[in-house]
Amino acid sequence: MIHKYKGDIIIFLTTILAAAGWVFSKEAIQGLPPILFIGSRFIIAALFLVPFCFQNLVKTPKSDVLSALKVGMVLASAIFCWIYAISISDTLGEGAFIMSLSMLFVPIVSWVMFGSRPARLFWLSLPIAVVGLFLMSYDGSFNFESSQLLFLSAAIFLAIHFNLNSKFASSIPALTLTTIQLFSAGIVGVILSALFETWPTSISSDTIKWFALSVLLATSIRYVMQTVGQKHAQPTSAAILMLLEPVFTVLLSIWIYSEEMPPTKILGCSLLLFSLLLYRLGGTWRQWFKRVR
Repeated sequence: MIHKYKGDIIIFLTTILAAAGWVFSKEAIQGLPPILFIGSRFIIAALFLVPFCFQNLVKTPKSDVLSALKVGMVLASAIFCWIYAISISDTLGEGAFIMSLSMLFVPIVSWVMFGSRPARLFWLSLPIAVVGLFLMSYDGSFNFESSQLLFLSAAIFLAIHFNLNSKFASSIPALTLTTIQLFSAGIVGVILSALFETWPTSISSDTIKWFALSVLLATSIRYVMQTVGQKHAQPTSAAILMLLEPVFTVLLSIWIYSEEMPPTKILGCSLLLFSLLLYRLGGTWRQWFKRVR
């Protein structure tokens, strides 16, 4: 029985690690400049992957390497918006739900960049997501906080990255593409940090601990587990389980940071989750109802 659901169990554990990564990052940037933290984290994560794709890296044409580097710049933009939003926000769960909207932005970006018209389900899901986003920002008056706008910007950049990644993944091995992107984003981060951030003269043991957890658990092990899990799990169940990341992030944020979740925010998060479920699984549900009838 356990072997049958091996992939689902791994994906489930992956979402917990992904949610924990928000906390690890939040704690690490208490002692490290945000962009330096991300730059260092990505470089080290990339170096961990190099031994597994070294031969492909050497054989990859320069043109493909340049393409991967460009995609890495877009990833860097998304991650820098995300980490800065975390540094000024105490509502990690809210941010996680906003970031999850990146999958709804993917069809719009694809339409603009490649002329691929979104499916009908997208137009049903989008208004629900907009209402959910409104409720998450409404506390007697409608006012987007700067952290919410940064999380939203990060989600848009991730949607652009997803489209570009899909385009180049057909010609570049996945592990090689990931390694180049992480390394390029990390290098950009370290350079920007050197130019605009003040580096600490000493780093506490607690900061080193949170940084190590971010690199090893929330980056390297997390993505390996996600790859293995998706290999053994059905795509539908994997998609549902991956949506648990913002849910677990909310729970951790409430537990650790005492994040307040008034009824309007709970309803907003629920609508966002429903819109994503509708978009990802609407076609599957429709086929199931047809079979039942």
